[in-house]
Amino acid sequence: MATLFSRIVAGEIPCHRICEDEDHLAFLDIMPLVMGHVLVIPKREVDYIFDLSGPELGALWQFAQGVAKAVEKSVPCKRVGVAVIGLEVPHAHIHLVPLQTVGDINFTKEKLHPSESSLAEMAALIRANLQG
Repeated sequence: MATLFSRIVAGEIPCHRICEDEDHLAFLDIMPLVMGHVLVIPKREVDYIFDLSGPELGALWQFAQGVAKAVEKSVPCKRVGVAVIGLEVPHAHIHLVPLQTVGDINFTKEKLHPSESSLAEMAALIRANLQG
């Protein structure tokens, strides 16, 4: 059965897309730790990030780098933090989280529940700050 993220890639489940290419997709987390929290995934369904080939892993991180720079321009933050946990959804993914403090990337804290319009505005802002 396809993962939640594979269903998003296929367009079966809507998301707030930031950008994509042939092999990757970046979209907003709908229950973010902080506003601007983005998920970056390979379109190919792979459960564990370290099961990607070396070139696939490198390409995923390069793709994430461009998205992180757009997040940094879009959301007031000191840095964009990165987390790879891999327990929530059996599909490799990178969390990009705008940080003011280390506590902003604490996955045990209660998640936000932003409105669809807030998410749409955030996605548009990040997309506007993508380079290239």
